[in-house]
Amino acid sequence: METGADLIIIGSGSTAFAAALRATGYGARVLMFEKSALGGTCINWGCIPSKTLIHAALFNYEAARGASFGLGGDSKAGKPDAERLFRHREAVVAELRQERYLNVLDRMQSLELVKGTARLLDNRTVSCDVRKYRAERILIAVGGSPRIPDLPGLEKCDYLTSRSALLLKKLPASLVIIGGGVVAVELGQMYHRLGCRVTILEHGPRLLPAVEHELSAALEDILAKEGIKAVTDVSFCAVDSHGGMNTVSADVNNHRHTFTCERLLLAVGTAPATGDIGLEQAGVTVDRKGFVQVDDKMRTAVPGIWAAGDAVGRMMIASVGAREGIVAVDDMFNPGCGCSMDYLAAPMAIFTDPEVAMVGYGEAQAAKAGFDCQVNVMPVSAIPKAHVVGQTDGVIKMIADRMTGRLLGVHLICHRGADMINEAALAFRLKATVDDLAATMHVYPSIGEGLRLCAQGFSRDISRLSCCAE
Repeated sequence: METGADLIIIGSGSTAFAAALRATGYGARVLMFEKSALGGTCINWGCIPSKTLIHAALFNYEAARGASFGLGGDSKAGKPDAERLFRHREAVVAELRQERYLNVLDRMQSLELVKGTARLLDNRTVSCDVRKYRAERILIAVGGSPRIPDLPGLEKCDYLTSRSALLLKKLPASLVIIGGGVVAVELGQMYHRLGCRVTILEHGPRLLPAVEHELSAALEDILAKEGIKAVTDVSFCAVDSHGGMNTVSADVNNHRHTFTCERLLLAVGTAPATGDIGLEQAGVTVDRKGFVQVDDKMRTAVPGIWAAGDAVGRMMIASVGAREGIVAVDDMFNPGCGCSMDYLAAPMAIFTDPEVAMVGYGEAQAAKAGFDCQVNVMPVSAIPKAHVVGQTDGVIKMIADRMTGRLLGVHLICHRGADMINEAALAFRLKATVDDLAATMHVYPSIGEGLRLCAQGFSRDISRLSCCAE
């Protein structure tokens, strides 16, 4: 028996829901398939639970830090009530899942959720359980899952991933993290601030290898000041577990080291959840890592099939996945609209403290694209508000075209950096120049003023300016 729809979406995360909402705006009837938890990674075991716990850890850290300003005498932050903390995490997730997914689903007459594992039979048909479903358009939005490295002895260890590390019921005393990317630095700092001894082990020469080197160097210094141990240039040999403790054997500078911890966290990237959904049968091509290959309109090589979100492996963040889903649906129902993905204009943030954020070209990327670049790197300590809040660590890096002054990229590690980068993203999208930013009035004192100061630094010595000088 076959059931028809205008659009079939495989997956129910933020990418899928953004696409479904867009499609119903075109008057389409949408069938959405989900084999696991409604809402996908972001709401259940990604953005929402991680940022909830990161913010809670910040309270714990700031409570202790207040003593340096004469607040609370000599008291230090108390030991977290893990049970209460994790109930708070679950309550936030449940509330947002209800408001942003279940309630939306209930209100939308033209969107139907089908529980079960969907598998492509061809470019118009999927099967789920014993039924078949047909649509002229199919969107693959299955997301991804934590990648598990091939390490000798791993089968002996009760290891954590980015998912399970956010679902713990108790706080570990010690944690070793294999990997030095976004998950490692976010969760590493979070668990350290909750009282856990944290060691981060990175195979490459620095943490956050995908960001500008000035930012990763600043973050490494910041984490070290807090007491987090980060070891780079690590060659992993084996892992093991004895008596409830895990060990990691690795070579560092040609010397064998053993790192011991209560819990082991694997943070080595994301693998696409594209296995066994019938891609090969439908003719959909994937790269060597299993990510679906698409063009800038999110079309696969098979007419009638699009893909978006973590399954395509571009910028694996919720806002970008949602935008990819919208671009795909616009291309489906409004062909010729010229809609396409512009990844350069998409801002990204890493929720350490201070926050790392970026938009546009990196320095090497801009040069490779043919621009004659000029660069200004300004310490966050040049921002008056940074001294007010006691957050002077970090840098702001701005990249511009030398001939036109057009803003090409902004990269920063700064207090409230995730908020600041939105102004930079707008400036980049509108093709603003550094002179435009330099002449834009900002609230004084504010951290956002750092963008104006960095832009002014292309043409003048900002150390010679008075506090509010334009």
